[in-house]
Amino acid sequence: MTRHKQQGTDPASCTQCAPPQDRVVEQPHKKALINRIRRIEGQVGGVLNMIENDRYCVDILTQISAVKSALDGVAIQILSSHAKGCVRKAVQEDGGEETMEELLGIIRKLIR
Repeated sequence: MTRHKQQGTDPASCTQCAPPQDRVVEQPHKKALINRIRRIEGQVGGVLNMIENDRYCVDILTQISAVKSALDGVAIQILSSHAKGCVRKAVQEDGGEETMEELLGIIRKLIR
């Protein structure tokens, strides 16, 4: 597997995405994504503690809703980078039919 380092590219998009067979792409804003995921880990730990401490059901469900919302935000950020980088590049290079189908498939999964 090769690993693409982005040099001289717009940090808001992954314009140097790896070909589909490689499937390794250095995410733009990687540090921020990692920090967000770590905060979400903390939220999930908080939900676990709430369950262990017999907290009120509605309070637990509220926290679960917050975790889901936070994960959706991360997904949207990665999806946006993918569309602006990988998908755009595929469309420019070869029409991007396969990449567009892949994009639509992941969007279907995300909205369920």
